[in-house]
Amino acid sequence: MNGKLPKKAALLIIDVQNAIDDPQWAKYGKRNHVTAEDNMSSILAAWRQTGRRVIHVRHESREANSTYRPGYVGSDFKDCVTPANGELIIIKHVNSAFIGTELETVLREFDNSHLVIFGVITNNSVEATVRMAGNLGFTVFLVEDATFTFARPDYNGKIRTAEEVHAMSLANLDKEYCTVISTLELQSII
Repeated sequence: MNGKLPKKAALLIIDVQNAIDDPQWAKYGKRNHVTAEDNMSSILAAWRQTGRRVIHVRHESREANSTYRPGYVGSDFKDCVTPANGELIIIKHVNSAFIGTELETVLREFDNSHLVIFGVITNNSVEATVRMAGNLGFTVFLVEDATFTFARPDYNGKIRTAEEVHAMSLANLDKEYCTVISTLELQSII
């Protein structure tokens, strides 16, 4: 992007909750971007200073054993992204933050045509939300080093590292549904 983000750009933080620290997420191998939370915190602090809109997405799973189930300690936001007074919290029950929520309505009502997105996990809720945002006509920037995922098996059963899963998800999204950027690149356009 040439120049700065519009004043009406919104920051969308996806599922950054304590649930993601549960060991079951790493059953096939460790996560990537171990400093992602530092980047998240840095971005959020800088974003708040601009006075732009911040929207937190909280996943509340309907699955009984989910680490994201309501009432479980995992449902709480991680300290690095604790919502401030007045920041909108969107509750979702499926992977995309647009399904069954008021997110699109709120964004359009406030003319938030540009979105900056980060969160977890890259190949699930982040990818689903970015795809929908792009398809709905929003201009999306995905902050790749403030987003992470975990190792997992591919369709053929071969274990792929978190770095491989992350990179493939970004490849699926970049220049089709969004522009993938780094924390450093975002800081130059805030």
